[in-house]
Amino acid sequence: MEIIHISAECYPVAKAGGLGDVVGALPKYQCKAGHIAKVVMPMYRTKFLFNNEWDVDHKGNARMGSYLFDYTIIKERHNKLGFDLYLVDINGLLDRDKIYGYDDDADRFLAFQIAVLDWINQWEHQPDIIHCHDHHTGLIPFMLKNCFAFRKLNYIPSVFTIHNGQYQGIMGWDKSTNLPEYDTWKWGDLDWNKNINPMASAVKCAWKVTTVSNSYLDELRFNSNGAEALFEYERGKCLGILNGIDNEVWDPQTDTYLFHNFKVSTQVNGKKKNKEELCRKYGLNPEVPLIVFIGRLVGEKAADLLPQAIDSILSTMYGKVSFLVLGSGDTHVEFQLSNMNSWFPGYFHAVIGYDESLSHNLYAGSDFLLMPSRVEPCGLNQMYAMRYGSVPIVRSTGGLQDTVVDMGDWEGFGIRFNHASVGDIYYSVSRAISVYQEKTHFNWMRKHMMQIDHSWENTVQQYTNVYQSLKY
Repeated sequence: MEIIHISAECYPVAKAGGLGDVVGALPKYQCKAGHIAKVVMPMYRTKFLFNNEWDVDHKGNARMGSYLFDYTIIKERHNKLGFDLYLVDINGLLDRDKIYGYDDDADRFLAFQIAVLDWINQWEHQPDIIHCHDHHTGLIPFMLKNCFAFRKLNYIPSVFTIHNGQYQGIMGWDKSTNLPEYDTWKWGDLDWNKNINPMASAVKCAWKVTTVSNSYLDELRFNSNGAEALFEYERGKCLGILNGIDNEVWDPQTDTYLFHNFKVSTQVNGKKKNKEELCRKYGLNPEVPLIVFIGRLVGEKAADLLPQAIDSILSTMYGKVSFLVLGSGDTHVEFQLSNMNSWFPGYFHAVIGYDESLSHNLYAGSDFLLMPSRVEPCGLNQMYAMRYGSVPIVRSTGGLQDTVVDMGDWEGFGIRFNHASVGDIYYSVSRAISVYQEKTHFNWMRKHMMQIDHSWENTVQQYTNVYQSLKY
């Protein structure tokens, strides 16, 4: 089966969040399963572009409203990622250093989508599936279904995966003239709340819609930035498929980033050694439980609660627990956490920024991972933590709810709480400190969760079932 993944991100080419991780891994494991999976994405000016060799696959031109633009498709020469990777270059639009954050993002990604379909339209064969990811590619199902120029492609099944439904790419109707000519009777396929909404359009037009966890699919019917009714209407063609993690990259036994490698049978000593190295580096006490936070310091992750929560915990339980934070985002939260570095010597440290090597060592050396997220469609960090024997402390939402079983339940191995609040974080940390003292139970939790299979192989089969259900 030939599957074309179209996305704004793909690790390690360009990544801003979990979307990049998924699109960098899913196609690789689909190829290993015997499929032909390809990724098409914009040609940002990234290190990956300049550090690898490319062949020009196609040159063409297309129209976005009155604007006629040239585009070039290049292909990575050596199949380094385990799948065919194609980049789309459009001078003046896609030749940027960053993925997002420009005033003309709507035009950039619309031109990208038009160029991709114009290219596929010229193939001598047709792929079996066109798989679109998030709103940046959300107009492709509409164009496949309703644009006259792409009529010969409208029999190709389209799948749309929502990685974060809060971001929808909403634009005004003045942008409608930028689309290739389409059946205007179908304008309703573009509209949601009197705007063009690419995510909503994809939900309406794609043959199948997936989200990255079952619980997140349920949540979208109650909290999706104004599209709640849409997910209720279309629930029959929607399903949740939990993301996997790349076990080749995330393996404590072979991870080259780690101070000390370990496996399930050596996790006690292995994690102790990694923790000692971490604590030595950042001046923390290795004798108390180490809780880490890894991620963006933004409201969705409830990072705004961290300064007050950690201050409250360390003020009343000083000497019983330590915290290490790695992240960047909201400048006010960054400022607060940086200031706290001098408040609790030996028990708190914040590293502002992102460091891939340090993140791996935090999973390996920590005792607990804190994820108080307000929104978490799937979440990968909790799965990385489990793989490395770090007990997840998570809010019961989205994929966190689907992957973490509270230690109070049968065969539970994590800690869950209901509200993104300082009080719930405080109580959950107190539970963590208590279970840390019960070494036999704590080591069983670690050993148990390290053996849970969150690999992509399981996820690939679920996507294959979806694809096969769409074939005639």
